[in-house]
Parts: sequence; C-alpha cells; structure tokens
Amino acid sequence: MKRWFGLTAAAAIIGVTAWCFIPAHAALKNGAPAPDFSAQASLGGKVFTFSLADALKNGPVVLYFYPAAFTQGCTIEAHDFAEATDAFKALGATVIGVSHDNIDTLNKFSVSECRSKFAVAADTDQHIMRAYDAVLSLKPDYANRVSYVIAPDGKVIYSYVSLDPDKHVANTMEAVRKWRAAHPA
Repeated sequence: MKRWFGLTAAAAIIGVTAWCFIPAHAALKNGAPAPDFSAQASLGGKVFTFSLADALKNGPVVLYFYPAAFTQGCTIEAHDFAEATDAFKALGATVIGVSHDNIDTLNKFSVSECRSKFAVAADTDQHIMRAYDAVLSLKPDYANRVSYVIAPDGKVIYSYVSLDPDKHVANTMEAVRKWRAAHPA
C-alpha cells in the first residue's frame, strides 16, 4: 500500500510538473486584428467598464490572461505587472489583466496583488478568452497564461504563451519599447 501511494504521488507530481511546462502557441499572430471587447473590470477595488477600443485611443494595450486570482503564479505575475505599470505608462501603454474570476474576487485582487496599479477584468463567460485563444486546454474553466501587445490600430504586435509567469512582463515591455521607438510620441 505504501509503495502504491508513493508511486501515485510521484506520478501526480510528474504530471503536474509536466503540465506546467507544456508548450503552447497563441492563435493570434503578429498583424492579426485584436478582437474588440468591453468587460466589467476593477482598478483599486472600484468597478468600471473597460473598453479595448477606448484604451487603444491612448496608446498600445498590454492584454494579459491569467488562470486564477490569488494563485501563486498569478500573484507573482500581478506583482510584476504592478511594479512595471509606471514604465508601461511612460511608454503610453495601458495594462489590463483578464481571468474567469468574478468581479468581487477581482475587486480584492486589484487592491492586494495588483496594488491598485492596473485593472483586471472579469471574463466569467469566457467570451474574451475564447476570442483570444486563451482558454487553458487542460483545464478549460481557466485562462491560459497568454500576453498580447496590441497597437493603437487594433493589430496584435506581440504574443507570448507560457504558464511560467516570469517573462511575461519583460517580454511585453520589450515589445512596447520597440513599438514606441518606431512610433515616437
């Protein structure tokens, strides 16, 4: 019995570890039109309607999808985006996170983990996740960790998929910097 339990636990750990590093590819490639959307969002615990079209009038948008508020990887990613928000703003970019979480959860998450620096939007019916091919295939109730940079003309200029939260901020920041260099304010 002990051996069976040990083998089962080892298999579960290997399966979870492998699942975390499954390579994935975003369906929206560079140059593709970004699907427009509006969604209930929270910034600093205050609910408002986020409109992609309105945000793009002010510059590029960094749109990132994450599996679930208050989980380890999503908390790390939210902290990283919060720390980088002022740099994104200096480049004229808006950051918005999207998950399947409800707005009550996101009100708390926006204050504690996003540090009231950027908005997070509720996609409880997954219409945004589906439009951006950001549904996690192994757990379809959740978003995959996908980051996009969308230019003001509504075209995707960068996409990155990895369940590891570590490079999403650096990669999207580099994409925004390159865009800004080619489009001085």
